[in-house]
Amino acid sequence: MRHRIALITGSAKGLGRMTALQLADLGCDIALNYVHSQAEAEELQQQIRMKGVRCIAVQADISRPDQIEELISRVEQELGGVDIMVNNAGPFIRERRLFAEYTHVEIQSLIQGNLVGAMLLDHYVLPHMRKQRWGRIIHFGFGHAGEARSWPHRAVYAAAKVGLVSFTKTLAVEEAPFGITVNMICPGDIRGDNKEKTIAEVSSLPDPETPRGRPGSGEDVARVIAYLCGDDSDFITGNIMDISGGLDPIRPSIGKSSVKPEQANIVD
Repeated sequence: MRHRIALITGSAKGLGRMTALQLADLGCDIALNYVHSQAEAEELQQQIRMKGVRCIAVQADISRPDQIEELISRVEQELGGVDIMVNNAGPFIRERRLFAEYTHVEIQSLIQGNLVGAMLLDHYVLPHMRKQRWGRIIHFGFGHAGEARSWPHRAVYAAAKVGLVSFTKTLAVEEAPFGITVNMICPGDIRGDNKEKTIAEVSSLPDPETPRGRPGSGEDVARVIAYLCGDDSDFITGNIMDISGGLDPIRPSIGKSSVKPEQANIVD
C-alpha cells in the first residue's frame, strides 16, 4: 500500500488516530481530519511524518457540506486523489434520551454527520477511484447495526448508521466492477484510553462484560481496517463486521421506569 493516499475523518484522537498510524506504518500518505482537536492533530501529523510518509491535518466538520468540499479540495491539492476513504467521524450524544426529547437541530446534526456526510465524502472520492480502478471505502457502524434492531435512547444515531449499512452494501455492488471495495466495521464498547492502546496493552486487563474476557483496543479496529485496505482484499466487499469480542452493546428494552408519566403525553 505504499504511497496510497488515505483520508481518515475524525483522526486526531481515538480509533481514527490508531487507524492513521496503522496505515502510515504500511506506507500510506495520510490526511488527518479534526474539528476541535488541533493540537492533537498537529502532534500526530509530526509523528506520522517521522515514519517517512507525507501527512497533512485539515480542520473540517463533516456534518457541514461546504466544509466537506473544502476538505477534499485541500487533500487533492496537497497530496493527490484519495485512494482510501475511512469515514470514522460522526457526532454522538452520550446522554441517554428518548427520541421525543431530541431537538430538531440535534436530529439534523446526527443524520448529517453520520449518514449524509459519509455519502458526500464517498461521492467526492469515487471519480478518482474509478479512474484508477482501485479504491477502498470504510464506514463505521455499531455492534449489530446490520440487524437493524431497536436501540432505545439512541434512535437518531441508530437510524443514521443503519441507513449507512444499506448504503454500504449498495455501493459495494455498484463499485465492484471498478475495483473499489466498500465495507463497514462495527467496533464494540471500546472506552476511553483503550481507543489508543495496542492489543498487548489491554490483553491482561479483565472485562467481565465482554465474552472474550478482555477490553477492546484501538489496534483491534485499526488492524482490521488495514487488512481491508490491502491489495489482496479486493474480494471482501459489502460486509458489516463486528469487532466486539462477542459483546452485544444493545439492550432491547428501556424498562418501565425509563418513561416518566409526564413524558408519555397520555390523554385520559
